[in-house]
Amino acid sequence: MTSVAGARSGKPRYLQIADDIEEQIKGGRLAPAEEVPSETVLMERYGVSSGTVRKAIAELRAAGLVETFQGKGSFVKSRPPVTRKSSDRFRRSHRRAGKAAYIAETEQAGVKPTVQVLSIGPVAAPREIAERLGTADGDKVLARRRLYFSDGVPTEEATSYLPWSVARDIPELFEENPGGGGIYARLEEHGHEFAEYVETVRARLATKQEASALGLSPGSAIIHLTRNAVTTSGKVVEVCDTIMAADQFVLDYRIPALD
Repeated sequence: MTSVAGARSGKPRYLQIADDIEEQIKGGRLAPAEEVPSETVLMERYGVSSGTVRKAIAELRAAGLVETFQGKGSFVKSRPPVTRKSSDRFRRSHRRAGKAAYIAETEQAGVKPTVQVLSIGPVAAPREIAERLGTADGDKVLARRRLYFSDGVPTEEATSYLPWSVARDIPELFEENPGGGGIYARLEEHGHEFAEYVETVRARLATKQEASALGLSPGSAIIHLTRNAVTTSGKVVEVCDTIMAADQFVLDYRIPALD
């Protein structure tokens, strides 16, 4: 039987279908973790081609409502995105309580955070990183690369770059677990008190390598966030280059209305 959902709408047919399925998800007719009807079923239900169905499912993926697994189908997402409050996550009180930023924000969101350290060691600074750190292109820096999980699902990959002149004197920065409060706590203990964090946020499609690392469907969107950690003396002592599954996070900023 062909559905007439959105028949009077001026929207393209694939958006009408996406809206109809979204309504089913939000109304509870398609429950969290439940499989979305197959492509064949949706083609018959809406009287459209396979290409139209695929475009509708792509819209739902982009909206963070479903996830697709090759050979298995598409499923309603079972977990809401984590809200990242940049005005809160770097509070010094979190570090004093022994919590790094990611741990603090995911706990507040009610999910279990875990971290896998992928590599730690000296590398030649990439050009953009060198510019942000105020060093020469190719200068030696310490790179700490990690993969973060929420409830066992990979959600972001981050690499911290620190000037070698700073990192070499802080042995904890070379350890997989730098201790309570993370690397920012260790930096402040060694006299690098933070004044501000400056973030650049971009949205783009994931590369094949990034999609594989985060377990994303081909063509998924990511948030590419690069952050400078700036001390009271104006020195950038860390640049964190992060890719985030776009449907897993909401970025929440507080901007003072001051001169």
